[in-house]
Amino acid sequence: MFKKDDYVVYKRDVCKIREIRNNKLNGNDYYILVPIDDDSLIIDVPTDNKLGYLKSIITKEEATKLINNIPNITPLENIDDKYLERKYKDLLYNGTHEDLIKIIKTAYLRNENRVKNNKKISEKDTNYFSSAEKYLYNELSISLNMSFDETKNYIINKVQKLIK
Repeated sequence: MFKKDDYVVYKRDVCKIREIRNNKLNGNDYYILVPIDDDSLIIDVPTDNKLGYLKSIITKEEATKLINNIPNITPLENIDDKYLERKYKDLLYNGTHEDLIKIIKTAYLRNENRVKNNKKISEKDTNYFSSAEKYLYNELSISLNMSFDETKNYIINKVQKLIK
């Protein structure tokens, strides 16, 4: 069971537990969650977490291991454009941290290739890239005790050193 002020991942959003409250109508306890990037939104989640939408934040050790493994995570390859969005959605909503990195790498490389060939960048790739970055860096920023931008810069610099 989580405690007040713990950070958790609800579905894909990183949230802070503002309080634990009892619903007098049904007698169940609920976590009152506030997403870290939208404090105007409040989410009530039963503490029994029967649907499995709530999970712990990745630990600092797990985050470090994940970051060190980024060069070994391969982007998606040989996917027809008409199936790409379905694959992105599957990875984004049902996947792991590694799957988020696959989206980031794939979308980045696809857009980079389009720019090199004097084509317009893909809105689809850009949107999934941004979503995957948001979900990944929000969670890692809590684990690493950094801001979103510091986390992003830290990861970029670390990966650049790893691939040299």
